[in-house]
This record gives sequence, C-alpha cells and structure tokens, in this order.
Amino acid sequence: MEKTWRRFQDGERSVDFVLSYLGDDPDPINAEKREAFQRNLMSEGLDLEIEKNQRIHFVKIHAPVEVLCRFCEILKMKMPIKKIEGSEDIIQEEFHLLDEMKSFFGKPFEFVKLDPNLFPERNNELRAEFSREKSYLFDTDRPDFFSPDVRIAVVNFILERQRFGNDKEQSVGIEKLLTDGVYSNAYPLHDGDLKTPDSQRYLLLNEWASVKQWIRHQPLDNIRDYFGARIALYFAWLGFYTHMLIPAAIVGLFCFLYGVATLFSNQISEDICSAGKSIIMCPQCDAKCDYWYLSETCLYSRFAHLIDNNITVFFACFMSIWAKIIHRWGLTGFCHQAEHARPQYLARLQSAKKKKFNVVTQTLEPSVPFWQKKFPMYIVSFSVIFLFIFLAVAAVFGVIIYRMSTTTTRNLYGNTDSMSYKIMVTPVTAALLNLVVITIMNHVYDYLAVFLTNLEYKRTQTEYDESLTLKIYLFQFVNYYSSIFYIAFLKGKFVGYPAKYNRIFKLRQEECSPGGCLMELCIQLVIIMVGKQALNAVMEMAVPFLIKTYNTIRNKFVQTTEEDDGDKLICCSQWTEDYKLLAWSSRGLFDDYLEMIIQYGFITIFVVAFPLAPLFALLNNIFEMRLDAKKFLKFYRRPVPKRVKDIGVWYNIMNILVRIAVVSSAFIIAFSSNFIPRLVYMLSVNPDKTDVGYLNHTLAYFNTSDFQEGTAPLQTNFVNVTMCRYPEYRNPPWADRPYKRPLIYWHILAARLAFLVVFQNVVGAVQMLVAWAVPDEPRHLRDRIKREEYLTREIIIEQERLKSAGGKVPVATVPNGGVKVEDGTEVRQRTRKNSADST
Repeated sequence: MEKTWRRFQDGERSVDFVLSYLGDDPDPINAEKREAFQRNLMSEGLDLEIEKNQRIHFVKIHAPVEVLCRFCEILKMKMPIKKIEGSEDIIQEEFHLLDEMKSFFGKPFEFVKLDPNLFPERNNELRAEFSREKSYLFDTDRPDFFSPDVRIAVVNFILERQRFGNDKEQSVGIEKLLTDGVYSNAYPLHDGDLKTPDSQRYLLLNEWASVKQWIRHQPLDNIRDYFGARIALYFAWLGFYTHMLIPAAIVGLFCFLYGVATLFSNQISEDICSAGKSIIMCPQCDAKCDYWYLSETCLYSRFAHLIDNNITVFFACFMSIWAKIIHRWGLTGFCHQAEHARPQYLARLQSAKKKKFNVVTQTLEPSVPFWQKKFPMYIVSFSVIFLFIFLAVAAVFGVIIYRMSTTTTRNLYGNTDSMSYKIMVTPVTAALLNLVVITIMNHVYDYLAVFLTNLEYKRTQTEYDESLTLKIYLFQFVNYYSSIFYIAFLKGKFVGYPAKYNRIFKLRQEECSPGGCLMELCIQLVIIMVGKQALNAVMEMAVPFLIKTYNTIRNKFVQTTEEDDGDKLICCSQWTEDYKLLAWSSRGLFDDYLEMIIQYGFITIFVVAFPLAPLFALLNNIFEMRLDAKKFLKFYRRPVPKRVKDIGVWYNIMNILVRIAVVSSAFIIAFSSNFIPRLVYMLSVNPDKTDVGYLNHTLAYFNTSDFQEGTAPLQTNFVNVTMCRYPEYRNPPWADRPYKRPLIYWHILAARLAFLVVFQNVVGAVQMLVAWAVPDEPRHLRDRIKREEYLTREIIIEQERLKSAGGKVPVATVPNGGVKVEDGTEVRQRTRKNSADST
C-alpha cells in the first residue's frame, strides 16, 4: 500500500511534495512556465515524476539526500547527532520537592496520561546545526534521519524561491505560479488515509483528534513531527490555556452559586420587590413614556444580584492574578533574523542598488529606503486602519442611538406596564444587532488588512504575519469590545436629571436601572461571546466538510460521465486523495489564535460582569481543541512545517490584555457595580452599619412641576403625581440647592478613586510576585538547554582537534564518557568529498 500510495513508480523514492495542474490547460504560456520551473527544480537536484494519464496532472517531487544535506545547512536546521554514550543522561536526576508533590498528588489522575504503548516516551537526543563539513557528527545514512517534516520544509523552501522566467521581479516562486493559475495546487502528502492503521494520521485522528479523548493529554511530540513546531505550539498553548481555565471556571461557578444561595437575602432586591406602589419612578423617555413603579424591576434586580454580590471583588482579584499566570508561557527557539527573506520581498527589491549584510545568514540582502518606500506605505496603511476603527466606533454609536430611540417608541415594548420587558428586550435586540454588524465588518476589514500588508516591505514571513495580526486584532478589539466598554464605563454616567437631561441628537442618554448597568453588561457579553463561539464552531467544521464533500462528489461525477479515455481522476494514490481536501493557507492558524485571544479578552477584561464566562470558555475549548485537530487531519491538506520561536505577537497582545484587565476590573467594580456606594453607605451613613435603607438612599426626588416643557408624560395612568424618583445622588427639590450634588456624592467618588488605586496596586504587587515565582522557563529546562549546548560544543571541539591532528576521528565524545572511533582515512576521504560537494 505504501508503494502505491506515497512513492514513485520505482517503489523506492518517497513523494515529498506534489504539484498539480489541469491537463486540458489551453494556455501555451502556462506550459512554458511549468516546463521552465520544473527544469530549474531538477537543476537544484530534485527528482520529478509526472503523471499525465488523468484529468488532473500531478508532478511528484522527491528530495535526494544530497539536496537535503545542502539545504539543511542553508536553513541552519538543528539535526540529531550520532548516538553517544551518556546522551540519555543529559541532565542528572535531582530531588525536587515540588516535582515529588506533583507526582504524589497526580497518581489518581494517571488516566489522563497518554498510552505509553501508542506514544512511547522518547529518548533524549543531542542536536546541532547541520554542516556538511562536520558530516561525521550526523548519521545521514539512517533511514529516518531526514524526517518527513524536514523533507517537506526543504522542498517547500526550494519551491518558494525557484524562478520560471526572465522577469526578475515577478517570475519567482510557487506562490506566483499558483496565483497565475499555472499550477492549481502545491501540497505535501498526508501519512496515509483515514483508515490506514499503521499511519501517523490514523493514530492521531483516533487517539488525539477524537472528542472521546478530551480528558487526555496531547501527544505534542507526535504533533510536532507531523505538523511542525508552529502548529504543535498552538495546540500546546491551547492545552495549557484550557487547563488553566479549570480553576477560573470553578471560582466563577462558586461566585455564581453564592449569588443563587443569597438570592432572597439580598437587601436591595428585597427592598425593590417589597416597594409595591410606594415608589413611583420618573418616565424613561420624554412625553410618550409614563411613570412606573420600582417594584416592576423585582425580577431584574434578583438576576443582577447573581453577578453583583459581596464576593465580586474577590473574583475580580482572582481573575487579574489568573490572567498574569496564563500569559507567562513561552518557548525558546531560533532567531527571526535567521529566517530567510520572503521571495515576494526579494522580488520587489530586485532592482534595489543598496545592499546590507545580514550577520546571521551571512548573506547580502537588498536594503529598503525608509523615507522613499517604507514610510509612505506605513502612512497609507495606518490611515486606512484608523479610518476603519472610526467606522467600527460609528457602528457602535449607531446601535446606541437605536437603543435610545426605542425608548421613545411605545409600540416596540408591547405591554407598557411591563418595565422588566422593557429592560430586557432592548438590550437583547441591540446585542444581536451589534453581533451582526461585528461579523459583517470583520469580513470586510480582513480583505483590506491583507491588501495593506502586501504593500508593506516585510522581510520575513514572521514579520509579515505579525504585521497582519496587529492590524486585524486592533480592529477586532475595537469592533468586539467597544459596545461592552460603553455599557461598562459610559452608559448612565452622564444622564443628567429630569429637569435637565443631557441629550444626543435631541435624544436622552440611556439610563442604568436602579440595580446598575452590570446586568445589561452581562447580557451583552453573553450574546457576543457565546454567540461568536457557537457561530465559529459551526463554521469551522461545516464549511470544510461541505467543500470536501463537494470535491468528492464532483470527482466521482466526472468519472461516471466522461468517456473511458484515460482522462479521469484516478483515486488510487495519496496525492489524488489529498487533492480533494482544502488547501492550507499561510494564515491557517491565524483565525484559531484570533478566536482564542478574543475569548481571552472577554474572560479577563469583562469577567466581573459574567462569572460563568470561564466555564463557558472551558467547555468551548475542550471541544475546540479536538475539533481543530480533526479539521486539520480530516479536511485540510498537510501543512508545510514551520519553525517558530514562540506564539509570536499573540504573547505581547496577551500581555497588554492583562494590564487592561486589571484597570477594567477596577473601573467596573468602582463605577458600574453597587459595591463602593453600598460600602460607603454602610460605613458612614447608616449608624447600624447595615445596608438597610440603601435603596432609598440611592434614589433622588424630583418635583413633577419642574419638568422641561414638552417632556412630561402626555398621557398617564397615574393620578396626582407630585414627586417621582430617579437613580442619582442629587439634593431634593426642597433643599437650599435643589438638584445639586450632595456631599455624599463626593465621598462616594473619593472612595471609588481610592479603590482604583488600592486595587491596582495590590493586584500589581501580587502579579509581580507571580512573575517572580512562575518564570517563563523553569530552572531545570534552562539547565538542560545549557547542558545540551555544552555537550554538543565539547563534541565538536574534540573531534575538530583530533581531525586537525590527523589521528583517528571519534564520531562521539562525551566529557568523562565513552568514545567511539572509525578509521581516519575513511573520514578524510569523506571530508574531501563533502568539500567538493560544497564547492
């Protein structure tokens, strides 16, 4: 099966990459480009085999050992050196109390670990940058020395930089050929189909990508071998993030259950529900709205207590510290300067006269004039970005106007006597409208961001990806969070009072309910966060499945309708099966990272308003991790493995979100919840030091004779209303300074500002302690890296010394360890051959 599905016709050479094109392509220019491109690939040493007896023609590519050696050296790949005595004991085992405690308490959870029979523990291997001059270090004759991910990466590197014409600026790279339609696809092959038991694909699909395995650890080494470090790092980060959601979800659930347990002992809710007809509230809008009883918001106030209760501050502190722990996670890796320049970048600068020397790659590269080329592109790019950010804010403002205008339209409310209906319907419909606007604007801006990034002169693919990421995330941050920021920090803060309302377009600003704006913030958060996750989950699985099904049906239909003339898509090889799958783009992981970081922002910045957010995120991520794995294995072609240093710019974005989360939590508690005003009332107003009477304390009096002209209710069901109440701290109409701010208002404001300072400093101090206690790299990992570097360096120095002395050259030397040697004559002959090859 392996020879039929994944090898050349000789049954020996493996297929490392596949190019496909339409056999009935009528354009002779495309044929010339293909011929030139394939001729240049063979001149690089690649082996090509073409199948032309079917509707889709396939060019199978194999990289011989000589080519792999040459380009592994160019790409500075770290390859395993020959096995030596002592390499299994890179770090001596030491007693660590924390590790022993983890081992002891982790025994009941052995069932979450991987099956050692399916995923055996790997031996430690020393690695060094590959060099043909030091080939005696590497066992290149070993069949598995050049793993599939290395072979794929080498061939892809050649394809990206190979020319196919005389135009130096345009005629370069497989990406250009795909864009021009010369080739229809270019992809590496999966390891077998979905039903091949002895393949890595089958193993990962059943033991990792299955939802049944949701509780087990991930086989990260196998994922790295199959998909490369970039995708493996994404799943490692996602797994770590998901595990860290468990304590956050438990604490959030505890806070919610505390609210449920104290639901009928909350003094504010009890006062509202027992008010009956004793408290008449001022109208919610001008002229068309009537007075209403405060007791109508009884149900709403009870729901508000679920999220705004005595332990809200504790939950905010916990989540701020949790956010600090979750983001301090990274990996060591190669330097971005060692990454080769993008072929598109080199093509645009082909005519550049000025060159600069890259000290890492040891090559001359074209230099981009900053003021002539870079600066104008940056101006254009950022101007358009800020324009669209302004449009996103304008869209949110439009939703705000919608909410303000609905308060003046009685027929939208149905029963005008149901104030709870009014309070719930408008926020829900506005949140749904906002979600639709967000989704539409995201799609429009996504295409624009790619276009703008293509204009910029980004040297490497990493720089290109990070620039694109910043553009899209900056826009989506405003798009997703601006409406929530408005409710949390602006709504109801500058309303005014019945005799003098502040207006926008002659419309009264929105008011918070007597229980505060936190409940509406919760509604907005639930609809946008949960709605977005549900929509993404459906789209991520449904779209690839439908496309793959369509491709399969189309190919079968062609086979049954065309004449039997050999012009069919023969489905008996891995390249024909993978041809039906979705193409993997350079932004393959972008949407997955973006979804998780947006979620991370929701549950750190605004989690105070929705304690169950971590629980919903945990449930989503459990399925997200496995469904992403299934999607990559089942519906997408195998991606080209990429080396990465860490999770990239997403790490910096999370760092910024941590800082924003602390400030946001402090402001939400201080200005959007009842915590501070209630605390001030209990400590300085009520002599009993309880919150009895707090509700009445927060409601100001208004004389109905002081309404502005045209704002009093035109029709009313109430008789002889002389006084109404509104949620504000203002003097009553009979005071010396009617409707002015009382002294208690300034006391509460001072307390709110003091809370901001104390909260941020306390949380900041704890975060500093966490940063010190939880380093980015554990000490034993740093020790291991240093030990590996030391051993590798000592081996190279010792062998170079013996080589220069003309004696026997050891293939493996470990300080204070064993030595293996081979005949010096053989090594010298091999060295001369390698020198000739490199020449």
